Amino acid sequence: MSWMQSRGAAETSARATSSCARHRRRALSGGVMRAFDITVAVCALAVTSPFLLLIALVVWVMDGGPAFYSQARIGRDGRHFPCLKFRTMCVDADARLARLLASDENARREWHADHKLRVDPRITRIGRFLRKTSLDEAPQLINVLRGEMSLVGPRPIVDAEIPRYGRRFSAYCAQRPGITGLWQVSGRNDVSYKRRVALDTAYAARKSIALDMRILAATIPAVILRRGSY
Repeated sequence: MSWMQSRGAAETSARATSSCARHRRRALSGGVMRAFDITVAVCALAVTSPFLLLIALVVWVMDGGPAFYSQARIGRDGRHFPCLKFRTMCVDADARLARLLASDENARREWHADHKLRVDPRITRIGRFLRKTSLDEAPQLINVLRGEMSLVGPRPIVDAEIPRYGRRFSAYCAQRPGITGLWQVSGRNDVSYKRRVALDTAYAARKSIALDMRILAATIPAVILRRGSY
């Protein structure tokens, strides 16, 4: 074997060793974060379950509809899962949205831009409070326990939002969606959808235990101050 061939083989071996080391570090980091997710979710549900049951009762009493709402969202590897929330909308929400979009051009433009409405006639009185405080997402702790979500990650999206991600959709699918994430602590609904995609992509590239801890710490003031919530 020539000197050049030997050098090439050595470089190839070094790259393979480095790649294996990165995979091992990511696997270890993923295992630690999964254990952390489970521990926090179990403790949070144990401590807050009486309060969560009270919320469920209030939601049911307000209009007699179901306390919980489940919607198909896209998880890791592009798999769909039922994302859980306290119900914050009236029971005929889909019909109300269709009537609004058919009659209000401004609402149509806003909906097509961000899949959200700042003044949403579908939201109930208790639902508005739950959304402002992010308490509507508390049932997603169950999704965390089931392995469908993580504490930190991109917010789970629906099929209609896939085109917004374009070629960056693979970065979204490379991780579990989270209850909180870079988007939530960076302004949430005050941030454009394009910026949201960029934040999700940046998180996928930089994902680490340290980053997740920083995001979790930043989530507390973001929720208390209700940044970007409506």
